[in-house]
Amino acid sequence: MRPWAAGAKATLHAVTGMDSTAQRRRGRGRFITFEGPEGAGKTTQANELRAWLVAAGRDAIVVREPGGTPAGERIRSLLLDVHDEGFALGPRTDALLFNAARAQLVDDVIEPALAAGIIVISTRFADSTLAYQGEGAGLALDDLRALERFATNGLRPDLTILLDLPVELGLGRKAGEETRFEISFDRPFHERVRQGFLRLASDEPGRFAIVDGRLSRDEVARAVRTATARLLGPGIERVAADSGAR
Repeated sequence: MRPWAAGAKATLHAVTGMDSTAQRRRGRGRFITFEGPEGAGKTTQANELRAWLVAAGRDAIVVREPGGTPAGERIRSLLLDVHDEGFALGPRTDALLFNAARAQLVDDVIEPALAAGIIVISTRFADSTLAYQGEGAGLALDDLRALERFATNGLRPDLTILLDLPVELGLGRKAGEETRFEISFDRPFHERVRQGFLRLASDEPGRFAIVDGRLSRDEVARAVRTATARLLGPGIERVAADSGAR
């Protein structure tokens, strides 16, 4: 079993192992997503945030999109692997496959974890489909939002951290680790994606926190922690500091 799918299975075991009284006492968890163009550092910062939250005494997990479940990981390979010539996916197919993986992740991992009081951190979620298949590939945003609502059963992030950086810098960071989206889509596509993310953030300033992805890893992490503390309460910073977490 692949590492991400194994992590999802372990999470499910932990969640289902809690009795209902303990779950009610903890309350519902919070859902935090990382978004941004290629090479912005989403996975790195998601793992840093989880470590900081755990050090502060909070239960937190990281999931990734697409993927995070056995079915989702197979869909991920279809979407991101660089395939032989002649294997092509159109933007509608992309949108449907991303949302299929998303639906499985929500049902199998995200919702059970939130119900158990766990903070869920996801590297990408539905905003990526709006930015990539909508703004980038030109599909109607209203259609994509309807598909999103069906796939997620209306689940929305409590906080979305947008790691923004210039396209050229982000693509340069991915050199040697390119997926189908770096290989098969040109720079104007990625420019439209970046601007799409920024428009989404402008439309929902209460949910989004924009962080400059050009900053150092530690500077970005501090900005992420500040945004998270606004969601969870300033006391978490004090607890984390007392525990020795950076």
